[in-house]
Amino acid sequence: MAPAESPRPPAATLSPPVEQGQPLQAGKAQGGPPALSPSDQLMQLASGAWVTQMIHVAAELGVADQLAAGERPVEELAEACGAGADGLFRLLRGLASLGIFQETAPRYFALTPLADLLRSDHPHSMRMVGRLMGDEHYLGWADLLHSVRTGESAFRHRYGMSVFEWYQQNPRRGAIFDAAMGDHSRAQIDALLAAYDFSGISHLVDVGGGRGLLLQKVLAAYPGLRGTGFDQPQVVAPVAVPPELTGRLSIQGGDFFTAVPAGADAYLLKHILHDWGDDACLRILGQIRAVMAPGARVLLVEQVIPPGNAPFPGKLLDLNMLVMTEGGRERTPSEYASLLGKAGLSLQRIVPTPSPVSVVEAVAA
Repeated sequence: MAPAESPRPPAATLSPPVEQGQPLQAGKAQGGPPALSPSDQLMQLASGAWVTQMIHVAAELGVADQLAAGERPVEELAEACGAGADGLFRLLRGLASLGIFQETAPRYFALTPLADLLRSDHPHSMRMVGRLMGDEHYLGWADLLHSVRTGESAFRHRYGMSVFEWYQQNPRRGAIFDAAMGDHSRAQIDALLAAYDFSGISHLVDVGGGRGLLLQKVLAAYPGLRGTGFDQPQVVAPVAVPPELTGRLSIQGGDFFTAVPAGADAYLLKHILHDWGDDACLRILGQIRAVMAPGARVLLVEQVIPPGNAPFPGKLLDLNMLVMTEGGRERTPSEYASLLGKAGLSLQRIVPTPSPVSVVEAVAA
């Protein structure tokens, strides 16, 4: 192993690196590598599972945390991360070709903006998402063919139970799932607050809101608003009301299939309905419709699928719901209008945000 104090070798003079976050190109850039043929492009896409595992391993090892103070030689990194130097070098070299980490000199690596998101202490950290995607989610996707042929959950086919039941039986992985969902939510909250005006609401119930991150951010931005965080008792049990929200935030445990807090003038459901098929969604919406105050709104924060062939994350997330859930799906505007109508609600508008999610706003029909 090279000593930590060994002099840094000069930077290699190789072909220009791929820009951070830029995939291997399909067309030739001036002075860059040759264009990929259609077969090479398809091979690159078909190899996406490799990238999932590469990101997963880097997240598991905590490589980005070890680079927070600056570049380090791979031998030093390997010792800090509990990895082999050769394997870690090859991993980071591959990730650097995708803009995740960069080799600043032979066998020295540093963070890039994408790699920075894998730090545990980053305000928009995605480390837990990386840890999540390479384990039970990855194996569930291995049975996508079963889901496409049958319409059934690939996860249940492989594990013999629903994903939510599995997390109850595997609490360590369940904690990673919860943390990953929190990380993912943080990345969207600013976009949601920038796009939707909550000022006309006096009491907001966050249905299935987990530990209340989104609701607390909304309350902080709107001092005149009261909020109720509502989720399963075991989810909300550890939640403490911040001192600055005392008297404005309450926490309530329950089951949204059987009852929800009554009398609010807005009910917020972020990434809830996409977990469920239409029948289950109608049960959830029916509970809300039965107790919402006159003039109240229902706000669904979801990835609403647009028409056409344009790339959109929700089109891939929709397949993830097919694989991982019992009937969950992303929906189009017309599908939301139909679903809401069956629940006695009327779609008013769909408010886009700077992120892939939109706010689907509905009122009593």
